[in-house]
This record gives sequence, C-alpha cells and structure tokens, in this order.
Amino acid sequence: MTFPETPAFVVDVPALRRNAAILREVAEASGARMLLALKAFSMPAAFPFLYARGTCASSVHEAMLGAEFGGERHAFAAAFSEADMRALMDLGLDHVTLNSFAQLRQWRRLAAGHPRGGRTAVGLRINPEHSEGQTPLYDPCAPHSRLGIRRAAFAGEDLTGVTGLHCHNLCEQGADCFARTLAAIEARFGDLLPRIRWFNFGGGHHITRADYDRELLVGTLRAFRARHPHIDFFLEPGEAHVLNAGTFVCTVLDVVENEGPIAILDGSAACHTPDVIEMPYRPRVFLDPAWDGAAEPGPGALRAGAPGEKPFPCRLAGPSCLAGDVFGDYAFDRPLVPGDRVIFEDMALYTMVKTNTFNGIRLPSLWLRKGPGDFSHVRSFDYADFRSRL
Repeated sequence: MTFPETPAFVVDVPALRRNAAILREVAEASGARMLLALKAFSMPAAFPFLYARGTCASSVHEAMLGAEFGGERHAFAAAFSEADMRALMDLGLDHVTLNSFAQLRQWRRLAAGHPRGGRTAVGLRINPEHSEGQTPLYDPCAPHSRLGIRRAAFAGEDLTGVTGLHCHNLCEQGADCFARTLAAIEARFGDLLPRIRWFNFGGGHHITRADYDRELLVGTLRAFRARHPHIDFFLEPGEAHVLNAGTFVCTVLDVVENEGPIAILDGSAACHTPDVIEMPYRPRVFLDPAWDGAAEPGPGALRAGAPGEKPFPCRLAGPSCLAGDVFGDYAFDRPLVPGDRVIFEDMALYTMVKTNTFNGIRLPSLWLRKGPGDFSHVRSFDYADFRSRL
C-alpha cells in the first residue's frame, strides 16, 4: 500500500530491527537491563519490533502504556502529585524513582495505607554534579537544575526503603561521556553504593549510532559489575531504539521569495518537529521521486546540502503563522517547486510525542514501512482530533 497523504511520519521496521539487534547484543554482553524511554518514542504499532526488557515512564499515562508494552515498568518525574502516586501504586510498578526527599516522604506515607504500596522498588534520582551536555536546555546537571538530588542534600536524611539510585545527564552522547559520568558518581556517591540493589543509568546513550564505542560501554559496565556485584543496573535509552529509523515526509505547497527562495511545506517545524526549533538543530533532508519508504536515502536520492554546497539555496519553512516556523536553510541540486516531496531523516524520535495542533494544522498521519514500497497505515488525524483536545 502506498500512502497518499502528507505530512506523514514513516517508521521503517527493518531499521527498528537493526537497532534492536544492537541493543540486544549490548545488553547481553554487559549485563544491563535495557528499557525503552517512552518520552522519546511511544508508538504502540512499532513496539513488537523493539528490544527492551520494559519501559520507563514520565507520567501516569506513559506508565499505563508501559503496561501494554509489557516487561518491567519504571517511572520517574520531577514531581508526582498525590493522585499520581496513588495511580502508580494501583498500576503496581516495578520501580519508581523520586526526585526529592519530600517526595520520598510522601510516597512512604501513601504506600503505608495502600494495598500495593509495598510492591514497588523505590529509588532516588541523583545529580552527579557533572555535566557532559553542550545545550543547557537539555543538561540535567546545568546550574539551577531541578532534576536530581545533589550529594550535600543527603546529609541527615533517612534512606529507609530506598533500594536504588537513578542518574541521567546525557543527551545523544557517547560511551566516553558515560564513563566520565560513572567516575563522578562513584567519587561523590560511592559510600551509598554498598547499600543499594539497583542503579538506573538513564538515557541519552546513543548506542545505535554508527560511531558509538559499544566496546567501551560494555567494558565500563562490566567493570562496574565487578566492583559492585550486588547491583543490578539498567539503561533506558529512548533515541537509540529508533535512531535513523524514521522519516517525516512533506510536500512543497509554494515557493516565495525574500532575499532567496523559501519553500512552504505542508509540514510544520513548530507543530510537528518542535525540537528543530527548541534544540535547535538542522535535520538532514533529501529528495527522491522513487523513494520506497526507507529511513535512509536510496542511490538515486538528491541529498540537500548546507548553504553554498549546492547551486540552489532554499529555506524550508512551515505553513503556520509563527514567523519562526522554519526547518532550516539548505541547498539543492535543482530549484524546489510546488508538489515536490521533501523527506526529513531521523524523525522517529522526539517528534510524534511532541506534535501539537497550533493553528489547527492537521497532525501528520502515521505509517509503518515493512519493506520496499510496503506501507502499513497506522492512523490519520482529522478535525475531531483537533476539536477534542480543547
């Protein structure tokens, strides 16, 4: 089946399976329990093609979805309301990580009167006070961060019932960043390690990236296990499960001129790929009339370059009224014209989970690509989806 509509997200099943094989290999070699961070990717139709022992949720709704995924169920949020905590206890989570001692005290109080309150292993998120991030917006260890408990805050606190720790300070980073982070954790929190039974090393590990040093990751984790054989440990990547496994497909609606051509697409950076603006970053783009749905350009594709790299510059922009609804500045082998199909690479992660209906712009349809030209329609959105949100 070919998909007739744009904008659309297309998730490539062979690419998902490629990533799953890598994650399985790393998990088996290192002893890590691999989780799926639902905050990055939460498309149920793709779940059968992923490798994970379970999920990590950032809300009650994600925790409910994690129950559909199966396996172990973990949750963390900067703060949970009392209603959230009760709902998580009702779900019977395997692990919950709390972000402060005040939250820990509240959890203890509620768990004491809840029939399933003792089922969940309770951990605390630590701030290792060690930054590896380059963008403050995505750095959990940036100054004034609300995420994680600093070492000094543990003084005099009661750790009764706490069986694990959680740390997350990476974002699309390599094993060298994790190795330095682990050294900082052991330097600052080493005295707590003998008393815990599990450690969640969070996400941001770009394990499936082509140049990722998986041998270093495996060696670092095995060395940690040798030093602390009583601790089970988890990795909870989100992006690594779907890295380079999806595309965002748009159609050129018009080309206007203002100190250079600007192609207005039916897809919106503001509505459909907000990380392009928030991060910010410039996604890879290609043109290919013969595109068969693959996550990467085929041999006949025309890859877009940076301005100046190719003869025809063009800004790619969305249709919304936000002046900054812009994907970026590119250069092409030929001028873009209305009707051209523009394909953005690496669009499975942090896209579908962040879409919005600003201006009433329709949400992209969702598709799975099972093989060359073999598309399976997951769902489309209409006026009722827009109206029902408010």
